[in-house]
This record gives sequence, structure tokens and C-alpha cells, in this order.
Amino acid sequence: MLSATAPRRACRATAIALTTALGLVTALAFGAAPARADAVRDAQMWVLDALNVPAAWSVTQGQGVTVAVIDSGVNPDVSDLAGSVTTGPDYTGVSTPPSNPNWGVHGTWMASLIAGHGHDGGGSGIIGVAPKSHVLSIRVITDNTDPNYSLYQHEPQARIQRELARAILYAVSHGAQVISMSLGYALPSLPVRSALQDALNHNVVIVASSGNSGEIQAARSKGYAPYSFPADYPGVLGVAAIGQDGQPARFSSDNISVQVAAPGVNVPAQGRDGQYWLVSGTSPACALTAGVAALIRSAYPGLTPEMVRQAITSTASNRPRGGYDDEVGFGTVDAAAALSAAARLSARGLAGPGSPRTGLRRTVLLTPGVSADSHFGGGPAAVPPPPVTPRGLQRLLVFCVLAAVCLAVIVIAASRLVLMRRPVHVAGYRGPAPGGGVAGSPYGGQQPGAGHGPGQHAAPQRLPWPATPPGRHTVPEDGQDASGAGE
Repeated sequence: MLSATAPRRACRATAIALTTALGLVTALAFGAAPARADAVRDAQMWVLDALNVPAAWSVTQGQGVTVAVIDSGVNPDVSDLAGSVTTGPDYTGVSTPPSNPNWGVHGTWMASLIAGHGHDGGGSGIIGVAPKSHVLSIRVITDNTDPNYSLYQHEPQARIQRELARAILYAVSHGAQVISMSLGYALPSLPVRSALQDALNHNVVIVASSGNSGEIQAARSKGYAPYSFPADYPGVLGVAAIGQDGQPARFSSDNISVQVAAPGVNVPAQGRDGQYWLVSGTSPACALTAGVAALIRSAYPGLTPEMVRQAITSTASNRPRGGYDDEVGFGTVDAAAALSAAARLSARGLAGPGSPRTGLRRTVLLTPGVSADSHFGGGPAAVPPPPVTPRGLQRLLVFCVLAAVCLAVIVIAASRLVLMRRPVHVAGYRGPAPGGGVAGSPYGGQQPGAGHGPGQHAAPQRLPWPATPPGRHTVPEDGQDASGAGE
């Protein structure tokens, strides 16, 4: 078989590296000439069965939904996408024309997995997960075989991510209900983050590949793969890749941006040349999951993006031990089960076709037959009584009497303290003694304040405690009262 490599991009000119989730996508042609159509469909059935897609088609095939494929461009003229593609702007900044055979290689593969409808009556060729959906193609990256790939690769990372933000805003303003991004960047971007929030505010479901860095040295040394954006932004459904055996692909990034997994090893797809290819990577896994989101959005357009993600993640099959791991997230996407979960969410009245397009708060208020108060602990009837009972006049009087008693106690205590601090007159005072002492003073012949001239004495002082009786108090040699009161 022939082999080719799908687009990889990295910003080599700066220390801030740019990586894409389509970096390790491998494509294997069925042969030099187009394969027989029935062989293509037969080869594709394991993918559809792994996602339980045929059972979901009894409910919807994605009619009425536009999926924005933000990628390297989509050839709208290939047999299995004819009439299902609208071509949007090219934000790559390079001049490669759509007629170039190396334009839109990766993007056409991804679009066929989402909205391919086959040919010859639909029984031949690639059939996408949502074959009646419509694709809005917006070009933001180049394939590595593009003649201007080197020029694009050396563009500043900030400019590249600003163009991605513009593509997201364009998709929202042109009616996309689902955005599929089989690409990734090593670093976050404020413009992209803002654009994604705008998409969520407009009720757009966002799906992105979690990356193909599971086997790089950094992943082996740290135990987990580097994060990839936009898969790691809040509100984005990050998708990992599994093989036909249901096991995680070795290249698939393992980190907590992974929420679910889908087939990503040797997945049949139609290329821009009209031939059929086997593609590998988290790119096809992302596109297939975006197709499931399109089915849900077609059947239950009133569900918010968070509800769509909940329907997909809560019903995943082959759930890992413990319910979650960073290789496959919550498990493998199950289209039929996800539709059933979406139906239950809609039946509960949380959302429906007539619900507002933005925000959960308003849809809650429209829940039929249920009071809005019931969403908050049962309404006023369920609110517990205040912890402090109301006080009446009688209790107020009791508190006033207690306050008056406390005030009286304070006044009495203060009065006693004032009386205790009055000057003490020592009995037996007979005037100056020789040497400047005070005869009969409690200081044993030395008056506090000594140091005055001979024959003088200081005026009596107030003491902080009652005077010591004469003859029971001595003065240390250092001139400090033995009681601790300094001179």
C-alpha cells in the first residue's frame, strides 16, 4: 500500500512551539486506483459499529444541522460530499488555490467522516456519522504537502491563533451548530478562548482532538502527554483515539483534556482526490464524535452544549476501571445511547426545540409544570426557621434590669478603687530627721525621693498598695524598695 502523512505544523522560529493534533495522522490508500465502493463500505463498518451509529439513524441522520469543519479546507466536489459543503474563508494567509491537488487534503477526510453520504444512491463509498448534515468549511491550516506549507509554518504563532479565533467567530455568525477542530496548539490563546466562549454563548457544541503526543519523549518521562489546545479549553469536548480492538492508540495523547474516545486507527475516509484512504490519529476520532454531536443537535436543538456533552460522556461504552482515565476519558462514544440520554434530558423539560439558545438559567424557568422555587430546595416552605426567636417586650425588660444591675456593680467597684488610691498619711511623722530621712517612715529612715540636699525631704507619695507597717520593711542596698517599687 502507498503511504502519506497528513498535515503537521510547528512554529520552529520561536521558542513558543505550535503543534497540531493532525500531526501524526497517517493515511494509507486502498490502492493506486479507487477501491470498489462495496469494499469501502465494508471496511468502514467496524467504525460505525464501534460508535453504534446504525441504531442512532432510526432517530435522525443529522438533517438541519451545519457542522463547521475548521481545518485545511474541503473539496466540495468529491462524490461522497457533493451538495453538502459550503466553502467559507481562507485564513491561512497563503495563496495556494483550491484547485491545487495538495489543498484541503486533511480537511476533506474529516468532512467525509462527518457528512459523507456515499454515492450511487448512497450505498457506495463513505457514509458519515451524520450523512444528512451540512459542512461549513473554514480553512485555517495547510497540509504539509501544500506548496506554501513552509511559508505558513513560519508565521508568528500569535497571528495563527488569531486567525483560528476569526474562524470560530465566522462559524458562529454563519449558523454552525457544531464546530469540529481536528487540530491543536501547544499554548493557549486569549483570542481563541474568547471566541470559544462566544460560540458556547450561542449554543454551539465544540469538539476537538486531544492530540497525537502519546509517544513523544516528554509524555514517556512525565507519565502524561502535553496538553493540546483547543481541546483543553473549558466547554470543549476533547477526544482521544482507539483502535479496532477498542484499546487506546499508542500515539493518542493521555491527559485530563480527554473526555471520550472514538476510532482513530485506520479509519476509512474519502480524500480530496476522490480516492479512499485509511487515516489514523485523534483527528478522525474528533470528526466522528462531532458527527454524533450533530445527530443530537438535529433531534434536540434546544439542548445546551453542556447537555450535549453530558449526553455523550454519560453514556460512553467500554468505560475504564473507576469510570474515568486520561487515555479514553469516560469511554467510547455510543451514538444511540447518547441520543437516548438527550431524549431524557429533553423530556424532563430542561430544554426543548422552543428553549432559548443561550444559557441554562432561562430554560430552567420554562420547565413545564414545575415551580422555579422547586429547583432551590423546595421553595419558601422548605426554608428552615431563623435560629433566634423574636424577642417580646417582657424579655426586653428583663435584659434592661440585668443591664442596670451590671452598671451598679461597675460603679461600686470603681468607687472602691478610687478610695484605695488616696494618699497615705504615715502615723508618727515628727518632721525631718538627721540626714534627710523621715523619722518613723515606712522606709526605715530613707524617704523616697532621697537625693535632695541635707535636711530636706520629699513630699509624701501615693503608693499603689497599702503602706507597710513600720519596722517590717527593709530597703535593699541598691536603693530599691524590697516590695519592687522603684525610687
